[in-house]
Amino acid sequence: MIASAETQKPVTISPFRRAAFRCYQWALLLFLMAGVVQIFLAGLGIFSLRGQEIGVPGETVLNPHRTLGFALGPAALAILVLALAARAGTRAIILSVVLLLLTGLVQSLLVSLADNHAIFGGLHAADGLLILGIPAYLYVRSRRRES
Repeated sequence: MIASAETQKPVTISPFRRAAFRCYQWALLLFLMAGVVQIFLAGLGIFSLRGQEIGVPGETVLNPHRTLGFALGPAALAILVLALAARAGTRAIILSVVLLLLTGLVQSLLVSLADNHAIFGGLHAADGLLILGIPAYLYVRSRRRES
């Protein structure tokens, strides 16, 4: 139970909010695991004869990395929806919005700009680390909120 700071009375949380909060925590954890796989796939693709065609024409060694990257956008949206449903707090909601923007918009923008300037490729990788840092922070914070 959570006690209100003003009244010191226990605050009851509805079963829906409790379930949404649990789902929010699991979504953060799954997002983090997918992020680790994403880094693995990027390294695998880069160190596997970069750009070489495998299988059908147009399919490159970075396609698994690209496909998982596009799947992380909807996952970030789910985290935002769950943070709102669980009333996870203002900071969690703002960081969930930032996560959605970085995952769904900034990463694709940096990849398209990297075709002309390598610096954007480096920023793509750095943004990927930031994308993993946000859900890691939110997950740890959500675990502390429980205790």
